[in-house]
Amino acid sequence: MSMIEPNVSALAWFALFAGVASTGFYVLTGVFPLETRPDLRGRPLGLALVVANVVLLLALIGGSLAYGAAELRWTSLVIVSGLAVLFAPGLFNIWPQGWRDGVAGLVIVLTGISISVGLLQHVGAVFSL
Repeated sequence: MSMIEPNVSALAWFALFAGVASTGFYVLTGVFPLETRPDLRGRPLGLALVVANVVLLLALIGGSLAYGAAELRWTSLVIVSGLAVLFAPGLFNIWPQGWRDGVAGLVIVLTGISISVGLLQHVGAVFSL
């Protein structure tokens, strides 16, 4: 394994972050355009959840790419990212319908992305000034 990727622990962390980011992306694509979602657009909580999810998802994607570029070989970065994007729809489809669509799904994704950003900061310290 060391010939393929010497830093297996960083590879596992990156795979987790990429999986969470890909699944969160699929949940958030169902929110846009907001004109088609009166249940979220009309409520301040729904709009705040959408904005918070987008901001944290962008932070997770950027931080994960920075962490992966610093710790992994570029081939590992490309392969794991591709696998995460490839298998995220399967993770998305096994969720119950109420979790995928609506406020409950946004809260679950916000929680998952928040925990992932915290772990990313703990493991990689990518958000330091």
